[in-house]
Amino acid sequence: MSHDGVGLRAVMRSAAFLTTGAVAVSVLTGCSSEDSAGKPLAGQDIAPAARAQIAEGGTLRWAVDAVPETLNTYQTDADAATTRIAQAVLPSMYRMDVNGRPQRNSDYLESAKVVDTEPKQVVLYKLNQQAVWSDGREIGAADFAAQWRALSGKDTAYWTARNAGYDRIEKIERGANDLEVKVTFARPYADWQSLFSPLYPKDVMGTPDSFNDGARRKLKVTAGPFDLKKVDRKEGAVTLTRSARWWGSPAKLSEIVLPAVPRAERAAALAAGRIDLAEIDPAAAGRITLAAGPRGKGTTTPLQGPGGSERREKSAKYKRQQKDLQGYEVRKSLEPAYTQLALNGAEGPLADERVRRAVARALDRGELAKAVLKPLGLPAVPVGSHLALAGQTAYADGSGALGGQDTAEAQALLADAGWVPGGPVKEPKKGEKAAGPEGEKTEKTEKTEKESEGGDGGTYSVDGDNDGGSEGGHADADNKAGAETDREKGSTRLAQDGKQYANQVRQGGAPGAYAPKGTAAPAGAAAAPLAKDGKPLTLRFVLPAGPGSESVRTVADRITRMLEKVGIRTEISKVADESYFKDHIASGQYDLALYSWPASAFPATDARPIFAKPVPAADGSLNVEQNYTRVGTDQVDQLFDQAAGTLDQDESRSLLRKADSRIWAAAGSIPLYQRPQLTAARKSVANAGAFGFQTPVYEDMGFLKKGAKASVSPSKK
Repeated sequence: MSHDGVGLRAVMRSAAFLTTGAVAVSVLTGCSSEDSAGKPLAGQDIAPAARAQIAEGGTLRWAVDAVPETLNTYQTDADAATTRIAQAVLPSMYRMDVNGRPQRNSDYLESAKVVDTEPKQVVLYKLNQQAVWSDGREIGAADFAAQWRALSGKDTAYWTARNAGYDRIEKIERGANDLEVKVTFARPYADWQSLFSPLYPKDVMGTPDSFNDGARRKLKVTAGPFDLKKVDRKEGAVTLTRSARWWGSPAKLSEIVLPAVPRAERAAALAAGRIDLAEIDPAAAGRITLAAGPRGKGTTTPLQGPGGSERREKSAKYKRQQKDLQGYEVRKSLEPAYTQLALNGAEGPLADERVRRAVARALDRGELAKAVLKPLGLPAVPVGSHLALAGQTAYADGSGALGGQDTAEAQALLADAGWVPGGPVKEPKKGEKAAGPEGEKTEKTEKTEKESEGGDGGTYSVDGDNDGGSEGGHADADNKAGAETDREKGSTRLAQDGKQYANQVRQGGAPGAYAPKGTAAPAGAAAAPLAKDGKPLTLRFVLPAGPGSESVRTVADRITRMLEKVGIRTEISKVADESYFKDHIASGQYDLALYSWPASAFPATDARPIFAKPVPAADGSLNVEQNYTRVGTDQVDQLFDQAAGTLDQDESRSLLRKADSRIWAAAGSIPLYQRPQLTAARKSVANAGAFGFQTPVYEDMGFLKKGAKASVSPSKK
């Protein structure tokens, strides 16, 4: 798992929540209709073209972050590249449509439906009679049964990442003929469509050894529009070749090569012509957009580097790259993933639900969404659900269970929890922990010595060098720093997407002049610091410190200022990307954190471990599964179990929406915005780019014939 949130089902989302029965909210009744689901906020942007307009042959070079460690999506170290390869070479019974909803894949399935519910749920799969493995063997019940046994969790010799759904199966058998597979469930399972996607051959799933090691480096047998030709770890690339045994529409491309190209190097790789398609960050997107500008402007360099030959050399290189980038365009949509603010409720101030709710009520989620998405020209709408995104069946805006931004309400909640402004602050004794999880403190929010020692409430700094929490001072500093950074990069300043994170940069302030006691603070000014039992209310805000982190810097800075307005101070801690989850999030060494996770078409299954109530393990530790905020309730768990156990789709949807409303009320995690999806594509590439929710159709990808033009993507109309 990573904070990049890759691999929709191979790597699960993370968030956890606590609520109490004392919170009475009208929206907890949920909704049994799909009206609330709406449509996706942004359509896909893939330069759609009919197959007749696509040239035969060609090699598409599509960048990945790294050559995958395993080709088995059901192992713990599977990543986005593992998923991409599996989608191209293996069967999937269902695939996602443009609304993020599962649809039967007719290349493999003639039909699939529940044929019995009493005494047991029985699903009958009727396979496409042309569906065969690359060795000529028919896809059949033996493959389904082998995968069930491997993923059921009954045999611990299989090193599996998960067994959700497969553990509910009682038996799998052949139907009336070889093309029918009959699956009987021991317990009702609403998300049965999530199973067998992808489906591996029995040769991989048949024994623990073949499962654990056989599919890590190679796939001898496949069944998709492409075959796995080569995994070259020395050169850092995976090659897929058009399958000769594919029975569906033949792939237009001869090959797809997946070279490993770090994100920071993709703009240069595109300019050098080494790749045709790549997910990019907003800085690279800005360069491509600039290159495509009016003649004479696309190659102008804004570099502000050292003088002399070094600067001229950098300038010349930048101009050459900008000229070469004119052959590409940026295709953009929204990923099926959202960025959240996570609140650790295990200990410290955030163990009190009132404080968590106060943090949530201090936030203007609309402003945060605009800060990231508006500069990219994407819909800046806050996410309204923890369990689904707009367009998906389970989606409904449940944020009313918590309420919107309300400074007065936030301050009232803090007062009720015992946090008072200007209270006496005791110096911590040697070895004594401050409020919040312990950790290395690298930066503090801008505060004066007088404030930290408990100044009078309503007193504020009027020194022009200390903005006192007002947005103007920080905005000016950010603009200056951002301008310098962008001139060095030679790109326009754009908010980074939620894949990358950064430490907030804040300047230390001088004490300045102070207004007389009793002078009202101006609107938007920071409130007086809060204290309780001699300790200040200070929350440790942990963020990865990797490169390309403008969006998280922007979001973290704005969140910090919003919290200042209600009297909550933060301490920003920079941590290495590789240790972010393992040493900080997973171990509970944080108060606040920003990271993103994918939304699932099957939230009753996939969200359950994220929100499950932590339970003591046999060794005395706390088993949190993926609930990294370490809070939960039996009630929310029961709602998930009920949603997964009913075959009535309306009832399951209603139960999920009830669960989401209670999760909102808990304020353990605050969904902020859907993550931007930016893809650089050679202009001649069709049916590929920013896919949004939809599973890519690999056989339709290719290069436009000479003179052919792609249709306008719905997102650009």
